[in-house]
Amino acid sequence: MNRFRWFEYALSSSVMIVLIATLFGIYDIGSLILMFIVNASMNLFGLVMEQLNSKRPEGEKVSWGPFVWGAIAGIAPWIVILIYMFGTGNFDMVPWFVWAIVITYFVAFNTFPINMVLQYKKVGKWKDYLYGERTYIVLSLIAKSLMAWLGLFGVMQP
Repeated sequence: MNRFRWFEYALSSSVMIVLIATLFGIYDIGSLILMFIVNASMNLFGLVMEQLNSKRPEGEKVSWGPFVWGAIAGIAPWIVILIYMFGTGNFDMVPWFVWAIVITYFVAFNTFPINMVLQYKKVGKWKDYLYGERTYIVLSLIAKSLMAWLGLFGVMQP
């Protein structure tokens, strides 16, 4: 079990979701703090999922409660972003790199729970728990790298 991973995800993905929110005009500090905390909570539910299921005997059912609660918490910031995104109707005012960041991060964001489901259901290569752990590392590296490059290219636009 890798506790550190969940704390790192809680911090890094929460910073990323808050930065994405600001790209769509969410500047209220209270809203941004709440988005950060709710997103961090989603990741910490992943830690609870691991803690709860790591000691379960082989063959015993997986407890999916923390996964479900984490999914509910994880969707909240996206709902707020979508409200701001579609609320203005000025889609031509949004630079291309903002759309690229949102789409990329949304896809990357959702690969983590897919990895968790495959890992706990022991599908294919995910029968080996370490394969799922390595997949988390690769997903994290790819997601953060893509976000950094898209942000850099966006900032460099004339």
